[in-house]
Amino acid sequence: MNRSFVKVLVALLTCFTGTSNFRVVDAKEHDSRSSSSMSPSDFLDSLMGRTSGYDARIRPNFKGPPVNVTCNIFINSFGSVTETTMDYRVNIFLRQKWNDPRLAYSKYPDSSLDLDPSMLDSIWKPDLFFANEKGANFHDVTTDNKLLRIFKDGTVLYSIRLTLILSCPMDLKNFPMDVQTCTMQLESFGYTMNDLIFEWLENGAVQVSEGLTLPQFIMREEKELGYCTKHYNTGKFTCIEVKFHLERQMGYYLIQMYIPSLLIVILSWVSFWINMDAAPARVALGITTVLTMTTQSSGSRASLPKVSYVKAIDIWMAVCLLFVFAALLEYAGVNFVSRQQKEFLRLRRRQRRNHKDEDMRDGRFNFAGYNVSQCLPTKDGSAAKNAAPAPNPPPSVPKDMDTMRKKFVDRAKRIDTISRAAFPLAFLIFNVFYWITYKIIRHEDIHKK
Repeated sequence: MNRSFVKVLVALLTCFTGTSNFRVVDAKEHDSRSSSSMSPSDFLDSLMGRTSGYDARIRPNFKGPPVNVTCNIFINSFGSVTETTMDYRVNIFLRQKWNDPRLAYSKYPDSSLDLDPSMLDSIWKPDLFFANEKGANFHDVTTDNKLLRIFKDGTVLYSIRLTLILSCPMDLKNFPMDVQTCTMQLESFGYTMNDLIFEWLENGAVQVSEGLTLPQFIMREEKELGYCTKHYNTGKFTCIEVKFHLERQMGYYLIQMYIPSLLIVILSWVSFWINMDAAPARVALGITTVLTMTTQSSGSRASLPKVSYVKAIDIWMAVCLLFVFAALLEYAGVNFVSRQQKEFLRLRRRQRRNHKDEDMRDGRFNFAGYNVSQCLPTKDGSAAKNAAPAPNPPPSVPKDMDTMRKKFVDRAKRIDTISRAAFPLAFLIFNVFYWITYKIIRHEDIHKK
């Protein structure tokens, strides 16, 4: 009896103990479920929704210290640098990071929340704009290219993809061997520096996509980060900027402008080896090269703005046009010199004709030329039979003509001979000074700046 009673008592105690343990475990699970029973929608409503008391119209730290917004950009593409309008096109990811204590949370287990872009309207955002922007557009294919991430301590990360057309004032004095500096300015529109301050990220403030290439430029690796605080009548506004240094590659201009104009100048020198009597050939060659050079010069200015100063390409084209025009004028001088002998002989014939006309008027005749002195009677009535006949004058006119022609033709040929060496030598000297000035001296000055 005692043994059976003990067994029953042990069974009852075991059952009672197990039930109590089960109830304790069930209570703990119920408490945990009640704490995690809040849905994500309810959590967001309690964080920034209607039930949270969050007001997106009021900045963080209202009536307190300014909000520090850390910015960085990722350049996805860079190109379309246009000289005529002096601007450039860039596609970037703009990232802003700031702390909003009202968005700090501890009830949700995740360390950060990636939210839908539509939630951006429910929180406060900096009023950032690009000060030197000429045109911009958002991207919404296939959805809005925006990112919103909130961390436990209330830090907000806001990223957006933009395509911008930014102004870039250019100095084209060394074009096409120039180096341009294009800026991007990020500024606050409505908040003064008492409420909002922009600053660059310490590491990796400006990142560039791998393999990024530009058609005519090389982007230097160093990028100047700085501040451009603006002072207006409405207050002092925060502004940060980054400067991109673009070095132009002149391969396109060598192929399209420099080498063709050089060949045209050399082609104009061919006329120095053509016979000066071939007037149609030399004139046609000279006029053709002048017109071609004029077309080439106007084509080089078509893609450039109408600036008041002289560019490097303008000096090159002007000197090439001058050499081509000088070659045409050289033949004009050669032709003029070669025709001087004809003018000189024509003048001599005119003078002789004038002398004969004067002799005819005065009644003076020279009978010696007709050898009539033998027929004239002497004082004693006898004819001068023994008188020697007067010799005929030497034919001096043909000899003078040949001599004069040879003299002036030699002068004209000498001009061609001198031009064959003088023109290439002068053009070579110009090339030496031109390329040393623009490619070495001014290029080093730009790099020092």
